[in-house]
Formats: sequence, structure tokens, C-alpha cells
Amino acid sequence: MNWDWDKLQEKRQRQQPVGRPPQKQPADRDGHDDKAEQEAPRAKHTSCGSSGPGGKPFENLQRMRAPGGRALWFTIPIIALLWLLSGIYIVNPDEQGVALRFGQYNRTVGPGPHYAWPVPLESVYKPQVTQVLRSEVGFRSVGQTATFQQGQVRSVPEEASMLTGDENIVNVQFSVQYKISDPVAYLFNVSAPTALVRNAAEAAMREVIGNSQIDAAITDGKLKIQNEATQLLQKILDRYGSGIQVLAAQLQDVHPPQEVIDAFKDVASAREDKSRIINEAEAYHNELLPQARGQAAAMLNQAEAYSTTRMQNASGEASRFNALRVEYDKAPKVTRQRLYYEAMEEILSGSHEKILMDSAAAGRATPLLPLPGLGGLAAPVPKTSEKK
Repeated sequence: MNWDWDKLQEKRQRQQPVGRPPQKQPADRDGHDDKAEQEAPRAKHTSCGSSGPGGKPFENLQRMRAPGGRALWFTIPIIALLWLLSGIYIVNPDEQGVALRFGQYNRTVGPGPHYAWPVPLESVYKPQVTQVLRSEVGFRSVGQTATFQQGQVRSVPEEASMLTGDENIVNVQFSVQYKISDPVAYLFNVSAPTALVRNAAEAAMREVIGNSQIDAAITDGKLKIQNEATQLLQKILDRYGSGIQVLAAQLQDVHPPQEVIDAFKDVASAREDKSRIINEAEAYHNELLPQARGQAAAMLNQAEAYSTTRMQNASGEASRFNALRVEYDKAPKVTRQRLYYEAMEEILSGSHEKILMDSAAAGRATPLLPLPGLGGLAAPVPKTSEKK
């Protein structure tokens, strides 16, 4: 490069006016001029190594090629080995691996270590197929992810307002729990599965609420509405081929609009009072009826026992009378006297005090003798039996 610098100096000397001494560029402390300092960076970026006045660029180039070539032979296999090793991946127990080859579905693998050809030949998606996801309709939980977590609730009126079968407006807030049943369909058949579940759930619930009465939606028909909405939502998602399994559709809050909520509360309270009174009446009926049936059965048993006893006693008395009549026919006087003694024994056994008198005293005494237990009846006067 020295010849270029010499030519530049000669050209400047020719252009200077006559009589003016030639100017010399100031030199730095090392004796180099500014031109040499400007060329230094250009020399550093040269791919052939260090070159300059008096240098040997070809020898430097040969010196640099030899080490670079040997390093390249070692670098390429290492890069290829790392590229091949990057295809090793692990599928967690709650996941399934979906492998694509050149962008097309190739296979599905289960949990554990696996291998796939590295990018750009194959790619692997690993959706969590056992995780229960949650979608909310009519409300949003602030600071909540797709899984279930407790948090503050924000109402969404445009989703919650629904029309019932009896043409009443009701605000329905519910959540849908679902999981991935077919990872391939979940990944490639729908572009936004979360939005699909929410929109399909809203459509299914609107149809079910539209076929129900407002009383059933607010009070005792919630379980039926949940089951019907779950079945209808599953049919809609299967029609889209979304690969999603609906686990449950749970009603969180069902209430009428704010403008008429007080009147509906009064009606609901009246219905609850009606149901409570009916339940109390049924409980009293169920308690009283068995008692009445038991008492009736006891009275029937007592009547039957009394009838049997009376019949048996009557039969016994009749048999006794017949036996006594036979004996009386055989010995009338003795039988009559025995009957008299038995009657007196029966009468006197019931009295606490007994007075015995002879015939003379008995003739002078008053014939009326009120004995205890006889009810004020006079004692019978014995009569002399007549001989036949």
C-alpha cells in the first residue's frame, strides 16, 4: 500500500500554490500517520488473517485453513449428534404424546420416555388428558385459570339472561367441567376448544331452560336441568368432533332479574311454607294412621276374645246346668238343699261382718238386713221345703 500513499503525496504537492512549502501531516507518538490508523480496522476484518506492507497473505491463508478444516470435521458430527439427541422427550403420567411427521399426524404415545425425529422432521404435542378443565358461563372468577379455583366472581349479564318456557327471564350462572377424551381431535379439529365449550354450553343451557318453567329452574328442577344440559352439550361437542368429554354441568346460581327478585323471593317463601305444611301434615298422617290401625286391631282382638270367652262360659254353664238337672231328677231334696247352701256361701263370702241369731231372735228381728256388698238387698228367708 506504500505506492498509493506516495502517489497521493505527489498529487497534493502539485496542487499546492507556487512558493508555499509543502505541508506535512502530523505524526503520532509512534511515528505513524492518520492514514495508517484508518486502514487498520479494514485489515482486522479481512478473512485472510493479518496483511499489510511486506506481509505474506497466501501463507497466512494456508496457515488458517488447516486448523479450520480439522475443527470442522469434529464440529459437524457433534452438531449432528446433538441434533439427533434433541429428539428424546418424556411424556408425563397425565399426558399423551401426539407426534407429527412433516406436519401430518403420525402416532400417539403414552406416558414414559420416547423418541421422535428432531425438528423439522417431526414435532410432538403433549396435552394433559387427565386434567379436569372448567368453563364458566354467565360469570367469571377473577384471577382463575381453566382449572377449578376459588376466587371473586364477576357477573356476565349477556350470557346469564335466558328465557324460560313460560316466557319469563331468569339469570342462570353455571360451570362446565370437562376433560380431553381424544387428544388428536382436540388438537386438530377445533382451533379454540375453550371458546367452543363455552358457546356450546350456553346454547345447550338456553335450549333446556327454554323447555322448562321458571318455578322448576329456581326451586326443585335444577337436577333435571343439569342432567339434560350435560347430555345435550355432549351431543353438540361430539357433532363437532372436538375430542372433549363433558363430566358435569353444575348450576351455580339461578335467580330472576334484579327488578323483580323481591317478588320472586316472596313467592318462593310462600311455596316453601306450603311444602313445609304439606310435609308436616303427611308426617302427622303417617304417625296417626298406624296408631289408629293398631287400636282398631286391638279392639277387634278384644272383641273376638270376649266373644270366645262368653261362648265358652255359656257352653260351660249349659253343660253344668244339664249335669245339675240330671242330679236334681235323681234327688230333688238333696239337690235343692245343696243349691241353697251354695247360694248362701256365695252371698255371705262377700260380706265383711256376719251376725248369727237363733230362730227366736230372728223372729223378733227386722227381716231387712243390709249386708255389705249386697247393694241394699235383704237376705233371703229360708223356706221349708215341701215334700212331694
